[in-house]
Formats: sequence, structure tokens, C-alpha cells
Amino acid sequence: MTGRAHVRHLLKVSDLEPQEILDIFELTEKVRRDPEDYGERLSRKTVGLLFEKASTRTRLSFESGVHQMGGDTVFMGGDSQLSRGETIEDTARVMSGYLDLIVIRTFGHDRIERFAQKSGIPVINGLTDGHHPCQALSDFSFVLKETGKVRGIRMAYIGDGNNMAHSLMEAAALLGVHLVVSTPSGYAPEAEILRWSKEMARKTGGSVEWMTDPKEAAKEARVLYTDVWTSMGQEAESTIREQAFFGYQINREVLSIADPDAIVLHCLPAYRGKEITEEILEGPRSRVFEQAENRLHLQKALMLYCKGKG
Repeated sequence: MTGRAHVRHLLKVSDLEPQEILDIFELTEKVRRDPEDYGERLSRKTVGLLFEKASTRTRLSFESGVHQMGGDTVFMGGDSQLSRGETIEDTARVMSGYLDLIVIRTFGHDRIERFAQKSGIPVINGLTDGHHPCQALSDFSFVLKETGKVRGIRMAYIGDGNNMAHSLMEAAALLGVHLVVSTPSGYAPEAEILRWSKEMARKTGGSVEWMTDPKEAAKEARVLYTDVWTSMGQEAESTIREQAFFGYQINREVLSIADPDAIVLHCLPAYRGKEITEEILEGPRSRVFEQAENRLHLQKALMLYCKGKG
């Protein structure tokens, strides 16, 4: 896990070692099983949430998690001095004097990297344009809980090569998962993240591949995963994207190609009839809302881990 001096930050999944991820997963299950044992772990601690993007699950899960562990939160949206031109570096130095940990949800990944360089407190990435590590870690924690394994499992991600794809690729590579990412040719994941993930996966016994054929990707997959076609900040491209992603949908046909026991995941929000059908989202193979609930437990564990209270 990267950090300044002895401060633990989580900016992307590849900041972690495989054993660190497994330690966080183990702590997640302890927190889930015995929440009362962790009810005072953040007593008299204040966690800041600096969110420059809209949020439902990330904000609620972090705020609820902090309060359930005896701490307080301070939420800052678009009303901070950042909106008036204060530098991210100055903001980091000031906030480090007031808070004990901060969760940031912003646009360019460079912003959170610059913040972390000047921060004297742990920084957790609640989402950037490049990475969504909390979601990916929570998802693989959930897969482990749901199926009893993560190493060697086959997963297909069908959709956009976005921040979600990037974080899933990094996590899969570190955990020995066999992941196939399927996107239209003009929407592939970043080449460097794909290269790193392929190389790491070879070391852990997994594999990370990219292809354009979603049906080929779905073959024998134990986990089918999708995300929105148009991410925050891309709304002007929505019409073009809907045309490009036609066919990149988790539906009855795609599910029939997967493993007979396949489960379906989606990081939400979902747009029924686009990246996933209503039938599948609300069907017996969907674990989407249980997946969302898992964010609370994983993020409680992650905050404790960053604070050295695991």
C-alpha cells in the first residue's frame, strides 16, 4: 500500500500486495460478523468526504461505516475553496490538520495523487476517472463470500473499458482470477493497465484478457459483470455510446453461455434495457443489491486497515 512516510493510502488496487487484499477481505468478514466488536474503533476520529462527483453508494457506505464505528464525518461537495481555485496541494495540507482520514471522489486521477503527496493522513480513492478501487475490492470480497473462492474463478466484464474495468483488472491480476474484459474496439481499457494486469496475472496464476466479442467473453464465466455505458462526465456522448455498445448487454442469451451457476454483478446505477435487462437484474442469478450492501463492510475494514486498527 502506498503512503507518505508511514501513512497508508489507497489510490488504486495495484497499490496493494495480494496478501494485503486477503487481509482486508478477512477483516471485512470479521466486521460483518461481529459489528459490535468494532463499534468504537473510530471513536473521536473524524473522516472527511471530499466529493467533486455525485454519489449514492460510496457516500452512504462510508458515512454509515464511520458512524457505526463511533466516528464522525464531514462532507464537502462542490462548495469547498477548490471550486474557487485553491490548489489541491494546499487543500491537502489544511485538511490533514483537521481530519484523521479522507475519502476523495474526483475527476482526473492525478488530482488524488497530488493530494496524497501532501497529505499527512490516509487518503482513500472513492472514485476517479481512472480507478474505482473500493468497488473492485468489495466486489471480489463479495465473490469470495458468495462462491467460497476467488483464485482461479472465471469472470467476464462486458461494457466500457472505464475506471471500473481498470480496477477489476488490477484486482483480478493480484488475486489469480481469470478475467476477460469485452468492450467495443474504440472503448478498450488503458493499454498500460492492461499490460500491467497481464504481467501480474501470470505471476499469480490468473489471466487478464481483452476482446471485442461479448459472447466469447461470457463462455463458462462464473461471474458476469457490467457497468453503465456512459460514466459521469460523458453525458454528451450518450447517444454515440448507446450505438457503439449495442450488443454489449447482459441478457438471457449471454447468461445461457456462462457457467450454469453464474452470478450477475453490476456496480450500479443500472439502466435497465441498456447494459443489462430488467429480467436479469431482477432475476434469481442477480446478486446486484447484495453486492451493493457489501460495500459497507469492505469499506469499514478498509478504513480500519488504513488507520492501522485492523
